[in-house]
Amino acid sequence: MKISFEDLKGKVCAITGGAGIIGVSMSKALSSLGVKMAIMDLNLESANKAAAEIEKVTGVTTIGVGANVLEETSLLEAKKTINNKLGPVNILINCAGGNNPGATTKLEMLESYSEDALKDSFFGLDIKAFQKVFDLNFIGTLLPTMVLARDMIELKKGSIINISSMSAYKPLTKVAAYSAAKAAISNFTEWLSTHFAKVNIRVNAIAPGFFLTVQNKFLMTDEKTGELTPRGKRVIQRTPMGKFGEPDDLAGTLAYLVSDISAFVTGIVIPVDGGFSSFSGV
Repeated sequence: MKISFEDLKGKVCAITGGAGIIGVSMSKALSSLGVKMAIMDLNLESANKAAAEIEKVTGVTTIGVGANVLEETSLLEAKKTINNKLGPVNILINCAGGNNPGATTKLEMLESYSEDALKDSFFGLDIKAFQKVFDLNFIGTLLPTMVLARDMIELKKGSIINISSMSAYKPLTKVAAYSAAKAAISNFTEWLSTHFAKVNIRVNAIAPGFFLTVQNKFLMTDEKTGELTPRGKRVIQRTPMGKFGEPDDLAGTLAYLVSDISAFVTGIVIPVDGGFSSFSGV
């Protein structure tokens, strides 16, 4: 067997949350391998800008598509655009997601019964923000799959990549909604891989370690000084490689999972985390 990514040339990939830091990096990586990319994002202007930049660098057809991952009608319109401009979808990357301060506790652990402590704990979570985070991450993975994976059924082949997290292995303090949603994504990845196995659609997930993104920067760095917060320092201390990940660190794992190199691989969640998930702390 010849090991290469030649099978990816000319394939069509739709990526949700494609205008984000990680989405753009993933899109550039696949585009460099000849994959035609549909950059889906709630912000069409950002999607178009990212698409133009990627196409300029790689020379491979790339389009921006406005889409709300929580609205079926929006996704159906996005699918029409992708099919008309690029063709049927071979690869789906469910990259839309994120956290929200309102769904994040100020305290890591509740240690007293005072009103201030309760307000800064689980009991002070904004239920609307909690639901928003859960929906964005989990329903925002479920619904695009329902719409865009239909092309793969007709093609009798496809690859779906979901984005899990370290918080799916062991829930991280403070981010209750995010942890619950990412755990659900890992579980859903396994369930869907079994459901789709007989129709030759593979479903896998990547669990990034700690990357500085818009959604988590407020937890990892001091907004005024830019220095690491105590939490950020602990993350680095518990990451054997001693650093945050860079978006491009996900490229190799992504290419492996969507290509025929991994044709017998489905239902797995691969951590790309600098050793965080394997470190006991001592």
